[in-house]
Amino acid sequence: MAMDRTTLTANLKPLERRGLVSLTVDAKDRRARRMSLTPAGRTVLAASVPIWEATHAETERLLSGSSPDRLRADLRALS
Repeated sequence: MAMDRTTLTANLKPLERRGLVSLTVDAKDRRARRMSLTPAGRTVLAASVPIWEATHAETERLLSGSSPDRLRADLRALS
């Protein structure tokens, strides 16, 4: 992921508190953590996909005078 460890940890903690992800110590490297979606996390993800798709379709519709693919490529280049 394109974020530092502190940012990732700060973003995972609320998801863990809500029971959407679980974090476990890696069996081979105790310094590392493994994360996985819980059943509740999978439910929330499944419910969010149609919303994500509709939002992106609307955004692309609003950008009708330009190329959404070009915009994504330009934003990737900036990051």
